[in-house]
This record gives sequence, C-alpha cells and structure tokens, in this order.
Amino acid sequence: MPSRLRTAACHMAASAMVLAATATALPALAADGYPSQPITIVVPSAPGNVNDAVARLIGQELTAAWGQPVIVDNKPGASGGIGTRHVARAEKDGHTALLTFTVHVQNPHLYADQGYDALKDFAPVSEVALSSVILAVNPSFPGRTPQAVVNEIRRHPGKYPYGSYGAGTTGHILGELLKREAGLQMEHVAYKGGPPLATDLIAGHVQVGLIAVGSAMAHLKAGSIVPIAITGTERSALLPNVPTFAEAGFAGFEPDAWMGLLFPVGVPQDRVDALAKEVARIVREPQMQQRLAELNLVPVGNTPAQFAKVLQDDYDKWGRIIRDVGIQAP
Repeated sequence: MPSRLRTAACHMAASAMVLAATATALPALAADGYPSQPITIVVPSAPGNVNDAVARLIGQELTAAWGQPVIVDNKPGASGGIGTRHVARAEKDGHTALLTFTVHVQNPHLYADQGYDALKDFAPVSEVALSSVILAVNPSFPGRTPQAVVNEIRRHPGKYPYGSYGAGTTGHILGELLKREAGLQMEHVAYKGGPPLATDLIAGHVQVGLIAVGSAMAHLKAGSIVPIAITGTERSALLPNVPTFAEAGFAGFEPDAWMGLLFPVGVPQDRVDALAKEVARIVREPQMQQRLAELNLVPVGNTPAQFAKVLQDDYDKWGRIIRDVGIQAP
C-alpha cells in the first residue's frame, strides 16, 4: 500500500479538481439546502486534546462557510465508545457527525460488545489528518538508534518497562508488537494520556515510551525526550531525521494514525458529499495547513470512497496485529 503521508497531497489535489468543477455552487450546500440547522460534531474524548482542537478548527470554518453554528460536543468514556455509540444512534439527517480517530477501528478487536458496528453503522465522510507514533527514550538511556535501544533492552531482560498513553491505545498495541518483533522482555506501564507519559519520560521514571508525535514534539525540540523510530511507510516531514520502524527491520508499524469524520449510516449521499467537499476545501487553506502543522498533523481531506478504503484496510491491519500480540481489553 502506498504511503498515506505521500499520497495525502494527491488526495487533496483530487479534491481540488472536484471543488473547482463545482466552484459556481458556493457555499457548498447540498441540493436540498443542507445544512438547515446547527451541526454537532461529537468528539469521543475529553476537551483539550488534539482531536478536540481539530474539531473546533473545522467547526469554525464550516460555520463561516455555511452560516450555521457548529457545536463541538465532547463525549469521552469507554475508550471512545460512548460518543461513538451516540452518533451511531443519531438522526440520519447530516446534522450530527463524529470526529473520531484510529481507536475506531481498533476497539472492535479489543471489546466484545460495543453496541455498534464500526464499519456498518457509519458513513465515511473524510479523513481529516494523519499523525504518527514514535519510540522515544529518556536522554540518559544508553542508545540512540533503534538497534542500539533494542540491544540494550535485550541485554537487561525486565529492566526497562515501556510507557504508553493508555491501555489498549495505539502506543500500547505497538509496544507489544515491538516486544514480539524484537524478542524483548518489557513490562507495560499505561498512563492516562500523552502528557503524563511525557512527564515521566522526561523525569526518567520510565526510560522508554511509545508516544504520539503531537504529545512529544515540544519535548523533542527541547531535547528532553529523544526520538528513536517512527511509524509509517516513510519518514515523516515533521521528523525527517528519525528512521521508520521498517527501516530498522521491524514489520507491522506501517499503519498511520488518523482522525476523520463519520456520519451515522443512512445520511443522504448528497449531504455526505457536501460535507466531504467542504472539509477538503478547508484543509487545503494555507492557514488551516499551518494550524494543523502546529498540532503536528498532516492534512488529508480525502473523499468518502477513499476514507472508506482506509477504514476497511486499517480495520483489517489492526485486527491482525492485536490478535498476533494477544492484547486483551483493559
């Protein structure tokens, strides 16, 4: 599969061609005058994180373009399940959307009964942006390359626990995958989010961690956390000097972390398309690209069909990884 980081620009270019063809129909409303009332974007996590920030940025631009208020409704809990279940049961009129992230296609493989089907109960709108996860260490750790870090951990089985930003998160899944791929003996320490993990990495309370780039970037720039390897099929423009896990010889770390918009299934297709086109336009705007870069995200803005393929592909990939490493629901 081609790198999504590399093809994100292609997706935006394709979206630009579609928007150019419909430029006479501004603002980008559906044929029936949609939206006709305020739009609610449900974020299945707490206020103040990167998903919440992106929802509010998109919401501001949609309000300006469509003249309808956009309400961001945070519904955290159950690893994203509470907010996701709410949207699955919402009215099918295109006025309630879900701004979700990679956990959407991981949870079905971790939890037996979520009360919804992650694929069948939702209509993909657009993949908004991509993120990455890094293997990072405290500056005192004796190793600066993936192989050196792995060798040090191998020499001292059980000495180095690794931290993640939560049980069942991408960081936890990838940490268990690294243990299997490299033959490491490491205990897992689950933190309640990226910031407390970063704090303990800096303090040296945990020497090794799997952390999102967005949570770590300020500390990486300050030198208080050292990046070792990054997910994806090619190096990130955000950290061009950091090798991928694949470069280091470790397989399975290719899926990109993402966030994207979904409707409950049953929303009329013209309304799905209208929102997708507007999101594509928004993420192409220079000021929005700058804001997303400040959040350490890569803009995408692809079509419903393209996002549907991402959802299915990543559902299958994460399912295989979770089964292979034997992670149980927290």
